Amino acid sequence: MGMWALLDAIWEMPAEKRIFGAVLLFSWTVYLWETFLAQRQRRVYKTTTHVPLELGQIMDSETFEKSRLYQLDKSTFSFWSGLYSEVEGTLILLFGGIPYLWRVSGRFCGYAGFGPEYEITQSLVFLLLATLFSALTGLPWSLYNTFVIEEKHGFNQQTLGFFMKDAIKKFVVTQCILLPVSSLLLYIIKIGGDYFFIYAWLFTLVVSLVLVTIYADYIAPLFDKFTPLPEGKLKQEIEVMAKSIDFPLTKVYVVEGSKRSSHSNAYFYGFFKNKRIVLFDTLLEEYSVLNKDIQEESGMEPRNDGEGDSEEIKAKVKNKKQGCKNEEVLAVLGHELGHWKLGHTVKNIIISQMNSFLCFFLFAVLIGRKELFVAFGFNDSQPTLIGLLIIFQFIFSPYNEVLSFCLTVLSRRFEFQADAFAKKLGKAKDLYSALIKLNKDNLGFPVSDWLFSMWHYSHPPLLERLQALKNSKQD
Repeated sequence: MGMWALLDAIWEMPAEKRIFGAVLLFSWTVYLWETFLAQRQRRVYKTTTHVPLELGQIMDSETFEKSRLYQLDKSTFSFWSGLYSEVEGTLILLFGGIPYLWRVSGRFCGYAGFGPEYEITQSLVFLLLATLFSALTGLPWSLYNTFVIEEKHGFNQQTLGFFMKDAIKKFVVTQCILLPVSSLLLYIIKIGGDYFFIYAWLFTLVVSLVLVTIYADYIAPLFDKFTPLPEGKLKQEIEVMAKSIDFPLTKVYVVEGSKRSSHSNAYFYGFFKNKRIVLFDTLLEEYSVLNKDIQEESGMEPRNDGEGDSEEIKAKVKNKKQGCKNEEVLAVLGHELGHWKLGHTVKNIIISQMNSFLCFFLFAVLIGRKELFVAFGFNDSQPTLIGLLIIFQFIFSPYNEVLSFCLTVLSRRFEFQADAFAKKLGKAKDLYSALIKLNKDNLGFPVSDWLFSMWHYSHPPLLERLQALKNSKQD
């Protein structure tokens, strides 16, 4: 009986109280679910102290232990940072942080001579202050992650000066994009009439396409150095492979990722007939800074006679060496180009745009509901920006969780398909060894809890990918 009485009491509450309560309850439910999953995975890190039998050929016990300790440290860090952000978010909601910041923004505008009718100006001040708050509260966590955890496990290559300069640059570049785009979006919503959601969606579509187009040429070089891959065997082979599958490759770049971290990666970008491939220097054995350091440490300058290097040093260098051989780099690219050839990139864009349209449509349906604003402390005004924040971030959060899980499942499927594509190109053997090397270089832990990996992993676990490749390595 008590349960029904409680439900009755909740139902009797004003709508705005129910909305606020539901948002908080859902946020904590997701947090507890994520924590439960993380604890399951943490148990795997703690109890799997020896290389499992099926990994015997793949991973030596030293690397296995290194990766286990790295992942344990990362899981401790994500527990505390996750708890902090959940508590911070809850306190901001409970103590009316959002309406408070809106009032402060209004005061700033007042000092500059802009009255309450300048809602878009006030919205931009609000955005600037909110992102500044977020950057400052996130900074200690980011510093700890980079200079304690990544440093301890040998990944961090940044100095404190470089890190701070980078953080300031990121903040400024973000504002240069965020503020003009937001002001235009708010303006479109204001003057768009009944069908404003169509214009708003089209505007965000155009903005995302423009950003994708200019990102690699104009934004990424502000942070990292890109150099064209020099003429040579690797470049030639990449061009031949691209041509064989009709990939319209125009340039191949090497990015100096080693200035920030020794993690490695590769990607392609560009629209229509103007595609570029970017390889991290940490991916390429002959470019990796780490390899040069190891060579210098062991006094192993490249020799012409091929003799006189002790077997022990050779073995040590081979084991410590980072990056992939040319054939393996080609296999990794075969996988990446598989994403393009199989239409995964286009499918992802279509899904994200359909989702964006649906969200704007639902936003149009909900924006007139005064109780949504009252629930978050906006009793007298209903600013458009605040409406976007409440509806997209809070009201849609259950939908966003479900969508995110579905996209994770789809992504794993795409990864298997891209592996199978590389296999078709005859790269199964090289991709097999590349995946093992990349897992080792990035200290990936090859054992995972089934529920944790199902919910979180956008790529299938290493063993499953190797198994799928193995079945055809004989072909």
